[in-house]
Formats: sequence, structure tokens, C-alpha cells
Amino acid sequence: MSDFILQEELLALSSDISSYTIPSELDIPSLPETEIDLHLSSAIDSVVNDPDSLSHSSPTTFDVFRSILKYADHPSVSAGVLTKLLDAIVSGLGHHSMAVMAIIHNQGFEADMDAPMVHRPPLEMWAFLLQWFVTAAQLIHGRSGDTAAPARGKGAKAKKAAASSAVATFRWPDYIPLVLTTSQRCLQLPTSRLWRTSVEKESFVSCFTRPAYQLCETESHLKSAEIRTGIYRVICLAVKFSGHAFGAQTTIVQNLTYFEHLSEPMAELLEMLEKEFDYGQLGEEVLRDVAAKTSFAKEDVKGPRSFSRFLVKMAEGGVRGVQKQMPLLLVQLDNEAHPMRMAIIEIIGIMIRDVSSSDEGDEEQKKKQIKRYFELLMERFLDLNSWVRCKVLQTLIKLCDLPAKFPKQRALITDLTIRTLEDKTSSARRYAIQLLCKLLETHPFGAMHGGTLNLPEWQDRYDQVSKELEKVDAVELEMAKRDLGVQDEEAEEAEEAEKPEDESMEGTQETKTEGDEEEEVTQSTPQPRIKKARPSLDVASLEAERAALDPELVQRLRLTKKYYADALQFMHQVERAIPLLCTLLVSTTKTEVLESIRFFRTAYEYNVQGAEIGIKKMLHLIWTKDVNAPTAVTPGDAEQVDERSVKGQLIETYKSLYFDAVEGLAGKQQVSRIAKNMIERTYGATLAELTSLEELMRTMMADGGVHGDVINKLWQVYSTDQEIPKQQRQGAVIILGMLGAAKREVVTERVENLLKIGLGPFGMSDLVLARYTCTALQRLGGSAKKVKGSLADKTLRLPMDNPIFLKLKEIVENAPKSPYWFGMAEQAINTIYLLGEQPDSLCGELLKNLTARVFSVHPAPAANGDAAIPSTPKAAPTELEAETPMPLVYEETQGTQAASPVKPRSSNGSAAQDMVGSFTLAQLVFVVGHVAIKHIVYLELVEREFKRRKDEKAKETAAAKVADKDGNDLDAVAGNAEDDIGDLIASIREKELLYGDKSLLAVYGPMIASICASPKRYRSPVLRQAAILALTKLMCVSVQFCEQHLGLLFNLLEKSKDAVVRSNIVIALGDLAVCFGSLIDDNSERLYQGLSDPDLTVKKNTLMVLTHLILNGMIKVKGQLGEMAKCLEDPDPRISDLARLFFTELNTKDNALYNNLQDVISHLSVGRWKVDEECFERTMRFIFTFIEKEKQAESIIEKLCLRFKPASDERQWRDIAFCLSLLPFKSERSLKKLIDGLPFYQDKLHEEMVSKRFSEILAKARANKSSSKPETELNEFEAILNQHQAKGLEAQATEADVLRKTKAAKRRAAKRTEGKAAAAPAKRKGRSRKDEEEEEEEEEEAVEEEENDEDAEIARLRGEEEEIERAREKQRAREEAGTKKKAAPPKRGGRKKVVVDSDEDE
Repeated sequence: MSDFILQEELLALSSDISSYTIPSELDIPSLPETEIDLHLSSAIDSVVNDPDSLSHSSPTTFDVFRSILKYADHPSVSAGVLTKLLDAIVSGLGHHSMAVMAIIHNQGFEADMDAPMVHRPPLEMWAFLLQWFVTAAQLIHGRSGDTAAPARGKGAKAKKAAASSAVATFRWPDYIPLVLTTSQRCLQLPTSRLWRTSVEKESFVSCFTRPAYQLCETESHLKSAEIRTGIYRVICLAVKFSGHAFGAQTTIVQNLTYFEHLSEPMAELLEMLEKEFDYGQLGEEVLRDVAAKTSFAKEDVKGPRSFSRFLVKMAEGGVRGVQKQMPLLLVQLDNEAHPMRMAIIEIIGIMIRDVSSSDEGDEEQKKKQIKRYFELLMERFLDLNSWVRCKVLQTLIKLCDLPAKFPKQRALITDLTIRTLEDKTSSARRYAIQLLCKLLETHPFGAMHGGTLNLPEWQDRYDQVSKELEKVDAVELEMAKRDLGVQDEEAEEAEEAEKPEDESMEGTQETKTEGDEEEEVTQSTPQPRIKKARPSLDVASLEAERAALDPELVQRLRLTKKYYADALQFMHQVERAIPLLCTLLVSTTKTEVLESIRFFRTAYEYNVQGAEIGIKKMLHLIWTKDVNAPTAVTPGDAEQVDERSVKGQLIETYKSLYFDAVEGLAGKQQVSRIAKNMIERTYGATLAELTSLEELMRTMMADGGVHGDVINKLWQVYSTDQEIPKQQRQGAVIILGMLGAAKREVVTERVENLLKIGLGPFGMSDLVLARYTCTALQRLGGSAKKVKGSLADKTLRLPMDNPIFLKLKEIVENAPKSPYWFGMAEQAINTIYLLGEQPDSLCGELLKNLTARVFSVHPAPAANGDAAIPSTPKAAPTELEAETPMPLVYEETQGTQAASPVKPRSSNGSAAQDMVGSFTLAQLVFVVGHVAIKHIVYLELVEREFKRRKDEKAKETAAAKVADKDGNDLDAVAGNAEDDIGDLIASIREKELLYGDKSLLAVYGPMIASICASPKRYRSPVLRQAAILALTKLMCVSVQFCEQHLGLLFNLLEKSKDAVVRSNIVIALGDLAVCFGSLIDDNSERLYQGLSDPDLTVKKNTLMVLTHLILNGMIKVKGQLGEMAKCLEDPDPRISDLARLFFTELNTKDNALYNNLQDVISHLSVGRWKVDEECFERTMRFIFTFIEKEKQAESIIEKLCLRFKPASDERQWRDIAFCLSLLPFKSERSLKKLIDGLPFYQDKLHEEMVSKRFSEILAKARANKSSSKPETELNEFEAILNQHQAKGLEAQATEADVLRKTKAAKRRAAKRTEGKAAAAPAKRKGRSRKDEEEEEEEEEEAVEEEENDEDAEIARLRGEEEEIERAREKQRAREEAGTKKKAAPPKRGGRKKVVVDSDEDE
């Protein structure tokens, strides 16, 4: 075909394939598959017989190929036809390519430049067919549903159904490597010998490059390494040998713009072009184009992401062009698209890695370059985008793993990382913890003394080196002074005859040290002494010391000091971060908590001093409720950290630190180490920490994580007769009690040891040990939790003659006086009631014995007034005894019954005084109170046991019955019996315990109330605390007793100066609210007074009690939420956090916060309880975050607008306007409510802050993107705001002008009066009495006239004010009438009713 022009054919093919003209076109759609195959076979045979027939013969052969390609996607074109066609094209191209190469290789020196031209036409035609085939195959592949993202739904199914099954079997990806190999062979031809012009050559080359780019657009093709490499080679060959560089540059940039998946493949392409084909110019040009792209469209999301990934991949590939183009690429740090900034940050990290690991170049230049790169990274810590800040942290984490440690930059990195721990974004905080952990793991201070970072040890090393350097410096200084002194002495000897009087002074100057200013002004008295001391210098010893000083050793000492100083600086930085990390341990974000746990684990392993604080604090995470199972994750793997549970990670951390075996120890040593670690966890632990530790131990024991040998070792420590620290024995029994909570056998097998040690002599001398021994004994009853509604009781009960109870009774009665007695007695009584079958009998005996001891009469009072304890040696006086040395005397006065439950004894017929020790009495009242509260619990158990027995009996009887009717009747009878049992127990509790004739507790109620009501008579703090605590416990027993003494309790809460008493009363009131809610609910306002208590503990307990009562619906909120809201701004973080938690939980209740919002605003804004404006705004800003419902917001807007009407104080205006500005104004109805309320606040708009708040509301409403936004109403509202603001300013100016004129008139009148009064005495001299009288009359008349003039001026000014006010009132009335007319709805036969309260208020 002589008329075939490749460029024109490609142009015609690119426009529209259906309009492409073929001279001898076959009607493929109408031909059957066999006939199409016949035509194709005939054409292939002709080409096989004559390879040049495609270009020289008639166009029939070429047209057959083109016709099939034109309709390649038609169902009649089968996969076999396409396969044959592809084989023909590949064979044709291969034949002519080999022919051209053969011609060129065989010509030698006698080359015929035009000889290869014979193969040019067929090469162009076959290349044209190859490009067309690739385009058609791509189209078929996309329609067959084999793409990476196939179409979904019915449309995709319809397309598949329409396609032929034969076409669907054509696996185009299997043939792509063949096509690419052929393309590579063709591109290796010497194109300059075949095509004389660049246009013709580019057309031929495009037949291979364009299919390569088309294949790149399909993401699934690039997943095959063979196809991906083939595409790269095709493009590289075209660029290297065929001048395709500019075309490739343009196409690469376009691909990065429109195809996100091509970002990394294009970088790999340029990397191959540079490394394998030694053509790096194209990569540099592309980087310049990318660097020049400093802005992207706002809606373009894929573009920045694609370019950023491309740049990072280029840098990772080690392309030299990236380093050359860094000055241009750094401009992208100011790009608004954060992915570009992230890419540059990552590239900077790669550059630091490459420069630091490179052996080429000048070292100083490399250091400067690294320093500059680090400065750029440090600047990005302040980036506005959190993802960029996270990328900085990730980059630094990677840099920490490099061999180079960058000591000069690490200090600044650590400081910035610690600051990022307070970042507002959770991801940034998480990566900051990871970086801090990585800085610990890779610190450069492990070369000399290992890797530990114990601050005291390093401080000692630093001090030691500093002392050695001071000695060295002293020797060098002495040598320098000696040298200087010798020279001066020679000069002195020369001048000694001339100036003998200056000898001593010169000597003083010679030996003077630098900086010693006092010796400069000394007199001649000490000078000879200094001069005489100089000959004593041992020159030989100084010379020996100088010779011994090795310059290298001195330099090493100085470097060591610098090394220690850097290490100490790093350790101080880590210590400074520990409080922040402790805060992050309780974060609501799980990943932060897990990373914080990992940090403290790492810090503990590196022996960081403050790590123990975090290890203790993380113990409370044992209560975290997450169900994710712990998985084995490497410490540095941050991506999988979410797969672990917080609780599982905590247990794993504690095991690895304390409870797992370590290498290098024998079996017994391992057991001793684990037991020691368990015991040490109890040292100095608070009650909360012990509770969390108990849950940890219980969980580990339940999972089989505690070996039996460890338990035996704990028993051995507890039972030893050797003298060991008290804490160690206490810790052993504490841990054993914790383990017994999970497995009862831990305690049941060693009860004798508990009685012998904890309740024996050791327990008598250590009441804390006795207390925890009682706790361990409680494990005998089991720890099975009661199932709600179940009557089963699995608690173990022991007979009252068991030795356990005898020991408990003995230690309570005979224990020495100690402040720890109360805790021990509490646990002993708990144990009696938990394990005893009849605990009331034993406790009754205990009460009688204590009462007899308190009110017994001794022959002679003891020196300290306390009753002696029988059969117990006198213990040394304790701090508690020192506080209460005075005895309390109970006297029976006339008309007053004695408070003692025992009748006082008399001697010789007269009343005797009972000398009672305050501590002994405190013991009695404490036991009375605790027995009462435990007896209530015991009665509930008795009731449940009665019900269980009745239930079992009913079931047995029901099983014997056959008739259903009888069974139903029996159920009814059983139900009635249960009700009777409940009523009986309630009656016993209410009437018998404190008011029964035979009740032992009834005797003590009046006595305890009398002690509480007589603070001047009973002054002992311990007695008063015990008595008030006992009173509150007795009040929980009976509603009658509670009602009688509730007023006394509230008076004690208000007037007591003891914070412990007030705190106990607050907690007791919470318990009383549970027992007798109506009594406390009527006096709940007195409970809120604790929120203003000066003691933080009382305030915190009050807040916790109120939170519990309100959230559980035990008391009603009656407008006191304002006091709770004040706690939001409390300086103590514990109280403010509790208040935030309260309001967060209150918001989950049905409209509870919304219904009380108006009361909160009133309480904080007006009245004597109001707070300052800044505090009000911060509080309201937090509370209004919970107003999310549109209906609630609309109602609040209406109510707040109504509050403007009665408000007369500008402070109230500002507060109301601020609250309005906090609402979202998302709906049209909200704006309507605001505009309708204009008459109520339009006269307040002149106030500056009110006007500003309404401007903010208007801006917020305009920023709303809702389609139903009322633009007309907003414009009118803005005009009204501007109008009233201008009027307000004008009125203010007028009032200021009137006030100024009034003040000026008064000043002028005062000046005239003063002037005349001063001139009057001068005029009176030399005049007669008559003249003076006439002048005085004239002056009086003048003064009267001036006063009249002043009154007239003031009246005129006041008249102007009244006229201005009247005009303002008229204008306001007209505006209100106009506003009402605008706001009035169309008349529909009724009046518009303003709704003040919504239904949700109820």
C-alpha cells in the first residue's frame, strides 16, 4: 500500500474507530465466526508466503486485519481469531525487525544507508496494527469484568450476559508479555536509518509507547512483575534511543495527575531509566515540574496524594536527581496541600539517612547539611495539620534506628517530643510516645556503663569526674602561679634596696588568684603571711604531678564529663515527661494507653527513676472493659497495636517485669524473686492500688499464672519466726488473701498459721498484720458473687465455738491502744459476720465486755485516766494517747439521766465519778456502730435464707402434687409467705434493733447521740470521729432514729471543724439517701453545702455522693445544679474532672440537663452565688456542648430571649447573649425564634459585647450550608442589628455630651462663688458699717441671680434629656409596632400564642 501514511492513520484511528475508513472492509458483524476465521487464515497465508505482500499487494490482506480489529469487541470475533491475529502481527514485526538488523550487521564498512528503507512500510503497518490490537484488547478486557474494580449490580451482569463466552475466554494479560517483548525488539532498531524526519520517527515510536501507557492505566496489569518490567523497558528504550524524553515527561506528569495508582510505578520507571539505562535527565526534569506545582485545586484530593507518593518513592530509590533538586523541592513545605508537605518531610529523613551513611564528600559539609535538614524537621513540629506533625514524628522514629545517633539534635528532639505529648490530636500524641520510647531504646549512653539510665548513679559519676577535673585544674593553676611567682621574685630582689616598704604588697599581688577581689583591698597585716607561705611550695612535687598528667587522659576526662552531662540532661528530660505519660495512661483513646504502657515498661527496663510511678498508676487499668484478646506483637510494631487489649497488655507487662522467670537464676532463686516482687507491690500502696492489685492477682490466679511454689514461699515468709520487717510479713498475707479470692484452697489449708501468726503475738504487736489476717480469713467463705434474684447462698458458715472466733474476740478486746485498732476491729467484725453461724451472740458478748471495761470503777484512778486492759501488758504510749491525756468524767446531774448504759456505782452512799478513757470509749462506740451496720446485712441474709428454705419446701411439695390447680395454689401461698418474711425482717430492723426492750444496741443510741451533741464536753478528736461515725451507722438502721437525729447530723456537717468528720457525714448522707430517700430528698439543699467546703477531700466526697445520688435517681435536682457547675472550674483537677464526668453522664438521662439549664444560668449569672464572667463563659461553653437536638435549641433560644425583658443589669445582657451565641442555629426555625424575640432585646443592642455576640450569631447562621437558609430574614436581621447599634452609639454620645455640659456648668458656678467670696474681705476694709451692709445685700442679690441662672441652665439641660428620652421611647414604640407587624403571621382566625415552656421541660 503506497498510500499508507502512518501519522495520518494514527490520527484517524484516535478520533473515532467507528468512522475509520477501510477500502476493502469486511462486514464482520454479518459474517459467521467460521467465515471470519477463513478470511483471516487466507490473509495470514499470503503474508507467510510473501512477507512483503502487506505493503506491495492489493489492500485486501491489510484490510482483513483492520476489519477484524475494528470489530474486535463484537461477539462474532472469537478468542481464536484474536489469538491468530496477534500471532500474525508479532511474527510480522519480528520478521522485519530481524531483517533490518541483519542488513545493518552484514553491510560492514560499505554501508548502504537506504538499504533498510525497504522494510520501513511493512514495519509501520505492523506497528499500526499492534497499537490497534492493544487498544481493542484493552477494551475487551475492561468489558469482560477482569479489571481490578469490576462493575457491580445489574448493569455489570447485563454487560457480561451480552458479551460472547468466546470473547470472555480471551485472556489478554497472558499475551501482554509477548507484546511488550516485541515492542522492545522493535525499539532497538536504528530508527535514524529508517526514518529521516523526527515526525515520522515519533509516529513509529508512539505505536509502542502509547500501548505501554495504556497498559499502565489498568492497575491489575501492574501487579504482575513481568508486565510491569516490560512496560518500563519499552518506555526506557524509547527515551534512550528514540528521543522520546519530552513525550515521556509530559505523559508521566499527566499520569501522576489523573491516575493515583501510577505514583510509585512512575518513580520505579525513572529509577530504572537512571540505573539501567544511565539516563537521569528525565527524572530531573520531572522533579522540576513537580517542584513547580505549588498549588492544587481545593477539590483535588488525589493529585497531592499521588505526587507525594511519587516523590517519596523517588527518594527511596536512591535517585541522585532528588538530592540535586532538593532546593526546589523544599518550596513544597509551604504548599497548602498537606500530603506534599508530608512527602518533603519524609524525603528529608531519607536525605539525612543517605548523607549520614555516605562515605563520600567533606565531613564538615555533610554536618552542615544534616543540621539544616534537622532544622527543617524541627520547624514542622508546629505545622497546623496534625498529619504533618505525625509524619515528622514517624520520620524521627526511623532516624533513631540509624547507626549515627546525632547527639547534638537529640536533646532538641526530646524536648519537642515531650511538648507534643500535649498535642490536641490523639495520633500525634501516640507517635510522640513511640518516639520517646525509641529515644530510650536507642540512647547513645550505653557504651561505658551499660544501657541503664539510673539518675543517681549517673549523677555520682558526673560528680566524681568533676572532682578529678578540679584537681587537674588546680595542679595546672599552681604550676602557672609558680612560674609567674619566680619571675616576680627576681624582679623583687632587684628592687628590694630601693623599695623595701613595698615588698609585702608586691608579694601579695604575686600570689593573688584570679577573681579574688577581697585580697586586693587587704591591708599590710596579712601580706607578710602570704609572702612567707610561698617558699613552702614543693616545686619538685608540682613538677612530678605535671609530668604525671597525661594530656590524653585530661582530654578524656573532659570528654567523659561532657558525656555524663549529656546523659543527665536526657534523663532529666525523660523524668519531666513521666507526669504527662501518667495522664495519658487514663486516656479514652486505646492506642495512647497501650503506647504509654509500653513506654513505662521500657523505662522500667532501663531503670529510669520515675518509671515506678507509671507502673503503679497503670495498675488501675485492670478494670478496663475491652474484650480484645492479647496478641504477640513486636514492641516496635505500631500498626498492630490496636489488636491488643488494655487489660491483657497490662497483665503481660506486670508478668514480664515482676512475675516471669528470668535467665541465669536457679529454681529457688526464681521463686524467691517472684514472691519478693509480689510482696513489694504492697509497700506504700493506697487502698485503691491494693484493690486493683487484688483484681490483678485474682485474674492471674484464675488463669493459672501463679505457681504453687510461689504460694508456699509466701506462706513461709508469713509464718517465719525470724525477725523480718513488718511490711514484709504484712505484704505476704495481703498477697495470700488476694490469691485466696480466686482459689479458696490457698487459705483453707493454712488456717492454723493465720491464727498463730496474725491473731497471735505477732498480730498483737502489729495490728496492721492482724487486720490483713482477718481479710485473708474472710476468703474462707468463698468469693462467689450473688446472682441477682437467686436465693442460693454458697458462703461457708462455721460454728461459733471455732477457734477463729475466739481469737478474733480476744484480739479485739485485748489489743493495745493504737490508731490501727479501728481498721483491725472493723475487719474482725466483718469476719465474724461473714463466717459465723450466729455472729450476733459473739458480738453481743464483745459489746458487753467492752462496756464493762469502759464503765468499771477502779480502786484508784490511773495516772492518765484510762482503764487498764486486763491480761495485757501496758504498751508504750502512742501518738493517739498523747493527743487525749485528759479523762472524761460522766456525772449524773439533777434532772438529767446518765449517758452511761451501766448504772454508776457509789461509794459511802455518794455518787462516784467514772474516770473513763476517751480511747476506750471510742473503741466501744466504734464497735457499736459497725455491729449495727453489719447486723442489717446479716438480717438480709437471714431473710434470703428463710426464703430459700420456703422455696425449696414449696418445690418439694409441688413435685408431690399432681393436679395443676393445687400447684398454682401452693405458689400463691409461697409468695405470701415470702412477703410475710420480708415484713417481719423490716419490722425487726425498724422497731427491735434500736427500740426493743431486749435489744442491746438500743442502750447505746442515746449515749452516742449525747457524745455527738456535746462537743465542749467530749473534746477528744478520736472519740468524736468514732461517735459520729457510729451515729451515722445507727441512722441507717431505723427511719425513726434517722429522723430524730437528722437535724443533729446536718448541724455537725455545718459547724464541725474536723474535715474527717465532715467527710464522713457527707458519705453517710449518701448511704442514708439510699436507705431513706424521702428524708434526705427533703433536705438535699443542705447536702450541696459541701461543694463550697474549704477542704478538698470534703468537696470531692460531696461531689461523688451527689453524682451517685442524682445519676441513680435517688434525689431530685431542685435547681442546685449551679453549684455542681461551679466545680467545672475548680482549680483541683480531680474535682473538675469529676464534675465533667457528672455532666457527661447526666446528659445521657432524659432531658435532665436541658430541663435544668435555665436554673444553672440564673445561679451563675445573678444573685450572691454568681461567678465572674470568664468563669461563666468557660462553664457555659462546656455545658452547651450537650445541647445537640434542634428542638431543644429552639426552645432554649425562645427562653433566653424572654430573659432579656426583665434583665436590668448589663452583666445579665452579656451572659444571655453569650449563651445564645453558643447555640448552633442550624435550622430555619432557630433563626425564626431569634428574630421573633427581637422586641425583647433590641434596646440592649447598644451594649458593645451584646452587639458583638449577635454579630457572631449572624455570621454562624450565614455559614450554615443548608439550602433552606432564610437569606431575606438574615438580611433584615442584620439591618436591624446595625440600626440599633448605631442608635445605641448615638444615644451614648448624647448622654455623654449632656453629662459633660452639666459638669461644666457646675464647675463654672463653683468658680464664681469662690472668686467673690475671696474678694469680699478686701472690699470691706476702709468702709463704714452701712456701706458693708449695703454691699453684702448687693452680693446676696448677685448670688441669688447666679443661682437662679444656674438652676435655669440645669433645668434646661434636664429638659433636653427628657426630650431625648421621650423621643427614644416614641422611636422604640414605633419599632416594636413595626416588628410585630412584620412578625405577625397571616390571619387565620386566631391569635398567635407565645409558648414559653416546651413539653420537654417536664
